[in-house]
Order: sequence, then C-alpha cells, then structure tokens
Amino acid sequence: MDRALVTPATRDAAAASTVFLFLLPSIIWGTTWLVIKFQLGVVPPEASVAWRFALASLLLLSWCLLRGISLRFAAGEHAGLALFGALLFGLNYVLVYRSELHLTSGLVAVLFAFIVFWNLLGARLLFGTPVPPAVLLGATIGVAGVGLLFWPQLASLRGAPSQRTGIALACLATLVASAGNLQSQRLFARGVPVVPGTAWAMGYAALFLIGWCGVRGVPLAYDPHAPYVLSLLYLSLLGSVVAFVSYLTLLRRVGAGRAGYTAAVIPLVAMLASTVFEGYQWTGEGLAGMALVLAGTVLVLRVKERGATPRPEASSANSR
Repeated sequence: MDRALVTPATRDAAAASTVFLFLLPSIIWGTTWLVIKFQLGVVPPEASVAWRFALASLLLLSWCLLRGISLRFAAGEHAGLALFGALLFGLNYVLVYRSELHLTSGLVAVLFAFIVFWNLLGARLLFGTPVPPAVLLGATIGVAGVGLLFWPQLASLRGAPSQRTGIALACLATLVASAGNLQSQRLFARGVPVVPGTAWAMGYAALFLIGWCGVRGVPLAYDPHAPYVLSLLYLSLLGSVVAFVSYLTLLRRVGAGRAGYTAAVIPLVAMLASTVFEGYQWTGEGLAGMALVLAGTVLVLRVKERGATPRPEASSANSR
C-alpha cells in the first residue's frame, strides 16, 4: 500500500483484522478438542483425518469453482503444495494421534506449544526474519502459561518407556507442523493464493493419509451415525476450511513465528470449553497459566507488522 494512503483508520482496520484472524482459528481449534471425541470409536483416527481433509478440500475446490477462482498451478507449485499438505495436514496429524496413545492430550498440548519457538527459529534461519524481543518474550510467557494450565499432567510424568515414546512422537509432530508452516509461508510469499493453494494442499494430504492407511493396514472405515457425521462436518467446514484459511492468511501477513502463537492460545480455549461443557474445575495453577497466556498474547499481537513475510525473491534464494 502507498504510504501516502496509509491513515490511522487504515492502520487500525489492519490491526483489527489481524486480531480477528488470530482469534478465529484459535477459538475454533480450541473447541475441536471436544468435537474430536465424537470421531473416536468405530473409525480409526487416521481414516477420520483422511475423510476430514478430503471433504475440506472438496469444499474449498467447489468454492473456487463457484467464485471463478483459478485452480491452475505450475508443476513445481503442485509439488510444493503436496509437500505443504503432507506435512501440515497429513504427517503432523498422524504423529499427534499416535502420541496421544501414550500421553494425555494435555501433555501433547504442552509439547505442541513449542511450535512457537520452532517457527521463530525456522523463519529466522530460512527467511532472515528478525525476532522482535517482545515476540520472544510473549512466546516464552505463553508457553509457560500452557505448562501451568496442564500442571497436573506434567507432574504425573514418570519417564516410563511409553511416555518417552509419546514425548518423542509429540516433539516430532511439532517439528513437522512447523516445517509445514514455513513451507506455506514460502509458497504464499511467491504469490500462491491462500484459498486455492490450501484446497490443493488438503487434497494432497487426504491422498497421503489414504496411502498411509493402505501401507499400515488401517481400514478406511466410516460411521454413518449422526454424532460422527455431524462432528466430521464441523471439523471439515469450521476446523479445516474456516480455521486453516484464516490461520494461513494470518501467517502470510505476519509470518509463521507470530501466527504459530495460536498453539499457546488453543489449549486455553479448550480449557474454557471444558469448563462450560465438562465441568472442569480451575486451580490456582490453571488461573495463573491463563493469565500468562493472555499476557503473552497481548505482547505478540502488539508487535508492528513489518518484515514478517519474506519477499518472493528472498524465498527463492533460500530454497536451494
């Protein structure tokens, strides 16, 4: 935008839209923790995730066709989108589900919050994106807050072999998800539009997951009962289409480092949802954790939006 056209009103509008793009996926993904419970039972988790992203991809592709949005990409761009989808929507989810076979979801959430630091480090190494001290401080405070939110689960760790396996899988999932974030940032910096690019990436992820199920002998089952179908629709439409398009738009605007801070806010939203629907009882540690997450959020969102996203030519230079 021409600097001469930038006014306090346009700056305020841009800041408000950034906050909206941050809060929308955080709130949606915070509620999906409850909805996913209706996916468990008859259908293996990997198959459920495959159906979720296959449906999400079809919804986005249909939207693009109805709106006349081009879905054509060069072969190299398709390869980049396939990698993006396999990392962020495919392997990441498989590893998270596998880690939760050994750990509680709370412990996985604590470990996954460290994606904030991996995103900041990756953006610095790959794109030369500076790490503002306020963002680093906010990320540290927020992750500490997530640890306090789930302090009872952390205190229960005993270093058993099963727990060590779960920790390794969760840490690997965090690294894979961060790699997917950075790959998407590189693609969007090169001019790949968010909505059609995400549509293809989710489609490739669904194919990856179906292939994973075939190799691992996981049955591609389906549950026709209402709880499963309705939860699948919620996860596909809101948890995938709306949340990921909002998040990836935010990532293109402010970079993977700051956008990744949603990983610290999502567990807080999940705890609030659990309070309403499951009667969760807050403790002193939990309240302190909530305060830290909120304080970290304010710090991260107050940083001015500059130098967040690499220029296309800068991304190309770093892609060799």
